[in-house]
Amino acid sequence: MNTPCPASRPSSSEAGTQLGLLFRQVRDAMWARMERELAGAGHSLTFSQFVTLKRLAHGEASASELARKAELNPGAMTRLLDRLEERGLTVRVADPADRRALLVSLTEAGWTMWADIDQCGARVRSRAFEGLSDAEQDALVRLLRQVRDNLTRED
Repeated sequence: MNTPCPASRPSSSEAGTQLGLLFRQVRDAMWARMERELAGAGHSLTFSQFVTLKRLAHGEASASELARKAELNPGAMTRLLDRLEERGLTVRVADPADRRALLVSLTEAGWTMWADIDQCGARVRSRAFEGLSDAEQDALVRLLRQVRDNLTRED
């Protein structure tokens, strides 16, 4: 005779489903909060545009690298870069190591915007960690990295 699992303790398959859903909900909530924060600061940027500018704040990059970082396909990244360039935030220049390739970097206006939107990101991170001690924040990040590494490890 099968006895049902207690309602307070989900089966391991249920816990896995809940874990995946929770990860998705956290990701979506972070993105939505970031877009609201950006809009509140007067910036009409998508989360993907924010991620792209954040990466460029660390130095120039190729469009393919930016696409991987923002989790976009190359065509979508090209359109995103077109919009950022039209706004005067980025510029594409020939890669000195490979004249066929282009590198993207921030313009002066891009750097000015980055200084402001980086503060938006800090406010969102602060909100996400609200109520957690420094040790809990460190543990959470460490555990999430471990889960990510477990799932991306080649067997």
